[in-house]
Amino acid sequence: MKLEELTVGSFSELLASEAPAPGGGSTAALGGALGAALTAMICRLTVGKEAFAEHRESLLQIQQQADFLRIQLLQLMEQDTQAFLRVSEAFALPKNTPEEKSVRSAAIQEGLKGCTETPLELMRLADRILQLAASLIGRFNQNAASDLGVAALCLKAAIQGAWLNVLINVGSLKDKQLAEQFRREGEALLHRALPAADQLYRSVEELIR
Repeated sequence: MKLEELTVGSFSELLASEAPAPGGGSTAALGGALGAALTAMICRLTVGKEAFAEHRESLLQIQQQADFLRIQLLQLMEQDTQAFLRVSEAFALPKNTPEEKSVRSAAIQEGLKGCTETPLELMRLADRILQLAASLIGRFNQNAASDLGVAALCLKAAIQGAWLNVLINVGSLKDKQLAEQFRREGEALLHRALPAADQLYRSVEELIR
């Protein structure tokens, strides 16, 4: 059964077990999916309100994009766990001969590449949702203001959590040029998204106060 098909209780129980996966990466992806879900919900609570009639079309577009990105992030929950399992399987390969060592090393590197690409993609998607959520300021049903603040927190946690997963794997890549490429993109996403998440949260807090 896929992780997204588990109940909340079953997923949290699996997460709490001694199994190394799912772990922080899948949890970060879930956090991003929840941020996307809240963004879509806020749009649905706003569309149809007469006070926001002029924003109807743009809100529907944001809602549609948030729904699409939520599904992608749920898929990344599974991808993150599978990427980790592939690395574990690669480390378990035999290494008795030079040929076996070569095959094992290549498999490990390919697995580590997947373990780095997946959280990097999570950062990209969460950043996109964060931009959508931030664009709602000034044109959403303020009864859902606290929900928008929680969305900002979920997305910030998703991005920072994904970054940690990029960092923990990128250092083991033998392809240093690729590793540097991953690192630079991750840092750029981090430096843009975190201030944006903090600003969105502050804006929501000011609205509520």
